[in-house]
Amino acid sequence: MGYFEYGTKELGYLKQKDKKLGYIIDEIGMIKRKINKDLFSALIASVISQQISTKAAVTVESRLLDLAVNLTPENIAKFSVNEIQKCGMSFRKSDYIKSIAEYFIENTIDFANLNKLEDPEIIKELTKLKGVGAWTAEMMLIHTFERRDILSFNDLGIRRGIMKLYSLDSLSKEEFEEYKEKYSPYGTVASLYLWEISSKEYVL
Repeated sequence: MGYFEYGTKELGYLKQKDKKLGYIIDEIGMIKRKINKDLFSALIASVISQQISTKAAVTVESRLLDLAVNLTPENIAKFSVNEIQKCGMSFRKSDYIKSIAEYFIENTIDFANLNKLEDPEIIKELTKLKGVGAWTAEMMLIHTFERRDILSFNDLGIRRGIMKLYSLDSLSKEEFEEYKEKYSPYGTVASLYLWEISSKEYVL
């Protein structure tokens, strides 16, 4: 695993476009965001993390790793949904994980070929998988494909970060799109800081 790469070019652009975000960037400094270039294990980790805390997700993923030894489609597919569920997740999530493993075995999913596609096309392909919605696909674009311009309206932390940064009581889709346009073409880098703002207290 490595980290999402960005630098002075992206930060300089965002600071020029938005003084409030620029202030936070200066206060926080560089953020190390882990990436996982293995699409299958990244998808499994993302499904596990849906609607639970990071701490809980780490525990469940660790148990699944103990069960399967390696998070490969072949290793996961040989277990029943009930066996996967005993790792500490819902029956539905367990079913999603087994279905994704079986899909990877039955279909040729090549990271290199997917990576040639535009962002919306990758989302379209990934959401064909059972249990993979728009949010999960967008997280894959950031954490696996390292796409530069992802700002997800489907992510509560991103929306909360925007609302805290600009002292908003609410945030409509239309308003969100204005911020997205402002941060483009480095929406992903903005996302890193909005997540940080959302999860911690800063003097804004």
